[in-house]
Amino acid sequence: MQDANIRQGFILNKATFNRQGKTFVELWVKTDTGTIRLITAPQQPTCFVALSELDKLQRIAEDRLSHLSFSDDNFKTLAQLKVVTVKTHTEQAMQQLRQLAQSHAITLFEADIRVADRFLMERFIYGSIEFIHPTSNTNVNTDTIENAQVRPCEYKTTFSAISIDIECNEHEELFSISLAGDAINEVLLIKPPSFSLEQIIAEHSNQYNLTVVEDEQSLLHLFNKRIRDNDPDIILGWNVKQFDMAVLARRMKHCNVKFAIGRQARDAKVREWEDQTIVDVPGRCVIDGIESLKTMTFQFDSFSLDSVSSALLGEHKLIQDDNKLEAIKQLYLNNPVALCDYNFKDAVLVNRIQEETQFIDFLALRGTLTGLDLNRPGGSVAAFLNVYLPKLHRKHYVSGVRPENGGLASPGGYVMRSQPGLYKDVLVLDFKSLYPSIIRTFKIDPLGLAEGLIAPDTAIEGFKGAQFSRDEHFLPGIIENLWRQRDEAKRNQDAPRSQAIKILMNSFYGVLGSGGCPFYDPRLASSITLRGHEIMQQTAAWIEELGYTVIYGDTDSTFVHVEGQSSLGDPKETGTQLANIINNKWHELLRTNHDIDCHLEIEFESHFSTFFMPTIRGSSEGSKKRYAGLKSDVINGELKETLVFKGLENVRSDWTNLAKAFQYALYQKVFAGEPVEGFIQQTIVDIKNGNVDESLIYKKRLRKPLSSYVKSLPPHVKAARLTDAMRKEKNLPPKYQSNTSISYVITTQGPQTIDYQFAPLDYDHYIDKQIKPIAESILPLIGLSFEAITTDQMSLF
Repeated sequence: MQDANIRQGFILNKATFNRQGKTFVELWVKTDTGTIRLITAPQQPTCFVALSELDKLQRIAEDRLSHLSFSDDNFKTLAQLKVVTVKTHTEQAMQQLRQLAQSHAITLFEADIRVADRFLMERFIYGSIEFIHPTSNTNVNTDTIENAQVRPCEYKTTFSAISIDIECNEHEELFSISLAGDAINEVLLIKPPSFSLEQIIAEHSNQYNLTVVEDEQSLLHLFNKRIRDNDPDIILGWNVKQFDMAVLARRMKHCNVKFAIGRQARDAKVREWEDQTIVDVPGRCVIDGIESLKTMTFQFDSFSLDSVSSALLGEHKLIQDDNKLEAIKQLYLNNPVALCDYNFKDAVLVNRIQEETQFIDFLALRGTLTGLDLNRPGGSVAAFLNVYLPKLHRKHYVSGVRPENGGLASPGGYVMRSQPGLYKDVLVLDFKSLYPSIIRTFKIDPLGLAEGLIAPDTAIEGFKGAQFSRDEHFLPGIIENLWRQRDEAKRNQDAPRSQAIKILMNSFYGVLGSGGCPFYDPRLASSITLRGHEIMQQTAAWIEELGYTVIYGDTDSTFVHVEGQSSLGDPKETGTQLANIINNKWHELLRTNHDIDCHLEIEFESHFSTFFMPTIRGSSEGSKKRYAGLKSDVINGELKETLVFKGLENVRSDWTNLAKAFQYALYQKVFAGEPVEGFIQQTIVDIKNGNVDESLIYKKRLRKPLSSYVKSLPPHVKAARLTDAMRKEKNLPPKYQSNTSISYVITTQGPQTIDYQFAPLDYDHYIDKQIKPIAESILPLIGLSFEAITTDQMSLF
């Protein structure tokens, strides 16, 4: 050990391989001085079988599988069923054992946990890793360490990244590949037949390097070389796994080129299923921007690169044609430099979105909390297992199995029937991280449930027969630790870390109620949500007892009408005082009734000076999850009011810009007490006179091929079919493919796409279906009628 150095790094990716009939774990680790490949000692895939089924499993496996080992390590399931440990030499053998057991109705526990995942989680290694670097046994050319000795540590690093984007035709024949990053900004282009190299170079700008090759095989070889030479830790892109990398893999195979973009010139592997594509590049991560933003819980009308870059950066892609494929093909043939500009900007936009959202930092921080790979989307169940399972094993318990039928749905969050109306001074009180705080307060936990059912007399009662141990549990402590880390991240203004922790904490409820989780138990999830119902109802009752009116409640938010009541001060002071009163009441109640510490915390979140809660359309009943209000804040001593919409037309992507602008302006006038009759009448005049035609466009995305729409034909499908039929008559190819956005209008002859519109717009449709419903939702509350406002005016047209 005297010649050994202790090194630290971050795990970029992991895999397993077989050698001489044994399984090894391979870890690619980014360190301060480069990337090192760690290979562990041989690992044995492990699962568990009930002691009562051990003899049966041994009999059926005896002649079919060799190198099985069985040991009694004093483990049991959460249902108190004694189990025996089963080990194989390879993952293939474990897969065979699983199939064999399934065919004979034998239950195996934890048989689906991958060897690499188990190796790391059992050592509590999450992202960061410390290892011994024995200088005398290290191949300095390949930086590979055999029989690696590892342990957890805290380590932070920065990653090098290159964003890639490809352009091709409908047959996946490549035109160009762009690469953008700190170390390279280049487009690789296959020379189109009608252009000379000199023509292309003469027209090219200097914002990126342009390299022109003669054929696809040369393009692919050069792409591989650029990746290896620039040696990024991360390859970025937009839909990069399911499109760019998948297409590249197929073209590499077609052109007989090895996909050698991994470290040590290793080949990338792409495996495709119906709903996902797995990309493995040894020593590098492939991270998709769409997956990353969805994991961070971003929401957009569309996750197309154009839509997201417009929302986040205020920039659009260079091609705005609805049929981008046709536009790309035409650019390649007629203006290849413009195609390269388009191709390069797409790669740059992904980098800029990453810089704006910091999704790489987010994924790295998530990895240090959960052990999830940088390139893994979602993964709530896997994250929970990584964190929880090794702790459970120390108590000699194993996890259960996922329910075959997906499990029973647990009750959802509490939603109170609203009291519709137009109000002054409405406060919103929010419980801070309600579900995690319920878990922490009431000790809701898989181990706690198992131990609580053994000794119910001293347990904390849950719902649906649940009993939770006061002393034996892990999840409340895990949440307490995460909560403390999030508070620290907020103090340090570390937004990615704070967001990662928030998402992780909030995922625990969903995991416990998910049929895809081996800890699924309806008693766990129900003890969270039904406790939430109880908390929301009791909170509303206390507020009502204080003389205030609760007009709505939703999951963790309570809406309180305080107009004209000043016993606790002005509205903002009232909100703060109400939160303090409710928090004190919960502390007292839980100590008295359950003898537990309260970690529930309600906060005064916002004050609406004017607030509108609509009815369900065509009904007098109050709606849910739909409202608008004028939010009042004091910023730097100055009153600021912001119009907020939730669930209404203004925030819906399938309504026209006219409807959104009309609703915003109408509500703004109503909330300000301004007259609205003239505004409504002028809007009708502008529609009828064609003054706002550009705002009457609907946009809707095709979710499947046009031919798949059979039972119902939505307007955008009708418009697309009509356009393709007209193009067919002109011997033009179909324009609209699956996942294409359709821009269309409603005409006197039905829906038509904006580029194939031949009939006049149906202005009555827009008045009746867009303007009228919005106006009718709020006008009665101020004593007005849309019909009365427009009847006399309509007679003039």
